[in-house]
Amino acid sequence: MRTIIWFVYFWLHLLYISGSMLRAASLSKSGKSKELYSLLSKITFQWARNLLWVAGVKIEASGLENIPDEPVVFVSNHQGDFDIPILFFVLKKPIGFVAKIEILKMPLIRTWMKLLKCIFIDRNDVRQTLNALGSASEILKDGRSLLIFPEGTRSKSSEINEFKAGAFKVALSSSAPIVPILIDGSYKIMESQGFWIKPGVVSVKVLPQIITKDMSRERAKGLGDEIKELLLASR
Repeated sequence: MRTIIWFVYFWLHLLYISGSMLRAASLSKSGKSKELYSLLSKITFQWARNLLWVAGVKIEASGLENIPDEPVVFVSNHQGDFDIPILFFVLKKPIGFVAKIEILKMPLIRTWMKLLKCIFIDRNDVRQTLNALGSASEILKDGRSLLIFPEGTRSKSSEINEFKAGAFKVALSSSAPIVPILIDGSYKIMESQGFWIKPGVVSVKVLPQIITKDMSRERAKGLGDEIKELLLASR
């Protein structure tokens, strides 16, 4: 029953905030970045908080002092579909993230994601992926942070899969700081039961940022392994 209620609420809430979506779109077209950012901050936090409450998810967060005001690239392991609302709730700021291009087929959701400056990639088209990621530098220059899941897909477990090197090129090419984040337990909310939602507690740890400016080529080459080890050690 909780799962049915959650999905009904998910879509009803999107319809409920459609007026705010139109206002956000208008602010975006008018170039009113500060007002847009403020509105998106409010909407995404409330959306995440309510979805987690309906699902019965409690968050134990630490390292919040490591969340900077300036634009950064947040790098997190990826356990399940609840990771996005969990991070919106913890970080309390609108963040664009890398998502598969198929999401563009979903009404309402795609509009909000475009307003958040999400990057859509086609995993079957390397050139499209590179071009899409190339636009990330402009997003960071515009004062927005980005979220990347270097594993590329959900692990659906407590395991952390291999981090793909290409995921870090965004931060390295723009000299943006990287803030690693460890999520532990989100897969237990839905993925471990198939498609059914189960209440639970999720731990989120925000680690100190890693400066990429003037980083040596040798260190940059092993950055994925370095961050993965940091996350494993922080458990």
